[in-house]
Amino acid sequence: MGEAPVFFLDDLKKEFPNGVDLKSNGCETATIVVGNKTYLIGGNSTESALSIGVQIFDQSSGEWVYPTVLGTVPKSGKGFSAVLLNEDRILVLKKGSTPDDFAWVLEVDTQYVRQQKKILGTEVVAWSKGVRGNVKKPVVISGPSGVGKGTLISMLMKEFPSMFGFSVSHTTRALRGVEKDGVHYHFTEKSVMEKEIKDGKFLEFASVHGNLYGTSVEAVEVVADDGKRCILDIDVQGARSVRASSLEAIFIFVCPPSMEELEKRLRARGTETEEQVEKRLSNAKAEIEQGQSSGVFDHTLYNDDLEECYKSLKKILGLDESTDAATETVTKWVDLPADHSISKIDQKIIISCRTPELEKGSKDSIVLDASSLKGGAPGRTRGLEVYTMNPFLDGLNGINELS
Repeated sequence: MGEAPVFFLDDLKKEFPNGVDLKSNGCETATIVVGNKTYLIGGNSTESALSIGVQIFDQSSGEWVYPTVLGTVPKSGKGFSAVLLNEDRILVLKKGSTPDDFAWVLEVDTQYVRQQKKILGTEVVAWSKGVRGNVKKPVVISGPSGVGKGTLISMLMKEFPSMFGFSVSHTTRALRGVEKDGVHYHFTEKSVMEKEIKDGKFLEFASVHGNLYGTSVEAVEVVADDGKRCILDIDVQGARSVRASSLEAIFIFVCPPSMEELEKRLRARGTETEEQVEKRLSNAKAEIEQGQSSGVFDHTLYNDDLEECYKSLKKILGLDESTDAATETVTKWVDLPADHSISKIDQKIIISCRTPELEKGSKDSIVLDASSLKGGAPGRTRGLEVYTMNPFLDGLNGINELS
């Protein structure tokens, strides 16, 4: 079993005899070599002295680079260990941390990072919080006004109240009446939202009457963190933007049985003027054409009979009568003790612990399996799994999953 490519400050100084002072106010520092670049993790951060900083030594040019750091930067704590997962990301494990602050992924050459490099024209790295297990894909539901998609969503929420949740959208407009920040919308400044859109933190956005509205990656992730499946009720243009993003979702388009039936439903509301009805019909025709020809949507439902349409929706989501509709449990991490060592084989990280509770004549080990990672910056990195390993058995034959 080979040791993972983890190096510390003294190794870096030996490798680079140019006398660069890399002391970091007592903070633990690690270096990871990826190709011709050495990533110095820890020490002073360009964001905050309390955060884990990142610097890059470019061996081809012999120069230090201070990259643009995207994502939520993890706070420094009691120290950390770092290990190279692939050539595109580094896993950072924080010592003595809380379960929801245990694992972080530093992306150095993922598709998202390469995309942001082109947009920003600078060296880029991106942080993503590591999360154990997976959640079911979010659901994007689109359709013209009056097609009944709101009714279908309400039926879904009523029957499965603990399984689904809505993301809270962002807007730059002012609060109205009894609206509460974080409940009705996340109210933000236009300059802040524009920067976050530029940084790739929004799945979709639109400008309406001079104000920005949009769905952030974080808003969807928060629903998943709560163990729920996120529903996004957005228009076709928004769905197209989400499809082009890093979010893996199920895209469903709801159609009326005919334009004549849609017009009948809109007029039956009695809430709009003739001009408004005509405008909605015109928009609906354009949306239906886009929805059926864009290649954005995985499924199309025709809402001729509401109950039958709802049954079809549940079948698409795996919620028909033959399927167990219990919510998926998101298990937590084991606490990583401050005193541990790390090695690596393939995509499995072996953590040898030396806590009194785990000492039974020999070191017990925890295995962090990173072979099925999904997602990543600007959202969460999901799919990490944790196991225990029998220290008396060779290789990985003695692995038992933690409960």
